Amino acid sequence: MYEVFFDPEALEFLGKLDKTLARRIWNKIMLTKSEPHHFFERLVGRKDHKLRIGDYRVIADINDSSKR
Repeated sequence: MYEVFFDPEALEFLGKLDKTLARRIWNKIMLTKSEPHHFFERLVGRKDHKLRIGDYRVIADINDSSKR
C-alpha cells in the first residue's frame, strides 16, 4: 500500500471546490493507494504521473521505494 501526501496548495484548491466534486476527487485518489500504476499515466518526458478525474487532472510523484 502506498501513502498519499498532498501539497498544501492542492488541499486549498480542493477546499474551494464544490463539496461533491471535492469528495469525488478525494475518493478517486484514495482508491489508487493500492496500485497507483494501474490508474496513473506517466507524463511524457517527466517523472510525474497524471490521473484524469472529470475535467480535472491530478499530478503525482509515485515513489515505489517508499511503498509500505
